Amino acid sequence: MIRVLIVDDERPARDGLRLRIQKAAGFEVVAEAASGRAAIAAVAKHEPDLMFLDIRMPDLNGFDVLRRIPPARRPRVIFVTAYDRHALEAFEVHALDYLLKPIVGRRLDAALEQARQAHRQRLASRTLEELAETLRGGAAPQPREAGPQARREETLDRLTLRDGSRLRIVPVSAIQRVEACGNYVTIHTGGRELLHRVTLAWLEARLPRRTFARIHRGTIVNVAEVAEIRRSSHGDGEVVLRDGTTLRMSRRYRDALL
Repeated sequence: MIRVLIVDDERPARDGLRLRIQKAAGFEVVAEAASGRAAIAAVAKHEPDLMFLDIRMPDLNGFDVLRRIPPARRPRVIFVTAYDRHALEAFEVHALDYLLKPIVGRRLDAALEQARQAHRQRLASRTLEELAETLRGGAAPQPREAGPQARREETLDRLTLRDGSRLRIVPVSAIQRVEACGNYVTIHTGGRELLHRVTLAWLEARLPRRTFARIHRGTIVNVAEVAEIRRSSHGDGEVVLRDGTTLRMSRRYRDALL
């Protein structure tokens, strides 16, 4: 069950959203808040998985609320607002979605499905970590306090990429591979090549570790796209992707990929 917090300074808006969410399978509204400060307190008290967050409120705006919640405690966020001018900033803080009031039914359904997928991925990642620790003979890992290291490794679930005159929102699950290009990277997704101004090392630290693997000093692949691994006698080799693309694999990164 996905635990939901609704944050909006208008009671009719909260009531309407709560009734619609309660009809959706797999969601439970555990709390509501009418202000930014009340939202921060509700996150600490109820530990929701998902927060529907208004942007314009009397005390703190939605972005201020997120900045005051420690990253380790921050739930997934779907912004709900009457203004479209904040959409880019919303995706820069990795919001799952951005809904405009009045909310159209199909858009809410799509946002809830996004939340389901993100929740399943998070649960699957935790399960794999616990299984790996059990196989090593240790106890299941305990949650870590939010420090500089935890913030540095906060995972991305989508990227905002420039595609000509447009900005394209790309879920990381849709990325086939990433290749270094100086202080840029080339993102291969959906048959397109999009340039993004970050380094490969920066992106590697923020991509989900169970989903992406570095195979060469200049290449990261989505492991779901790997169809074949060819190893040579001297330790290097090749990785063949599902679309037939063949990439060089360095022995330095071979064990991590396997």
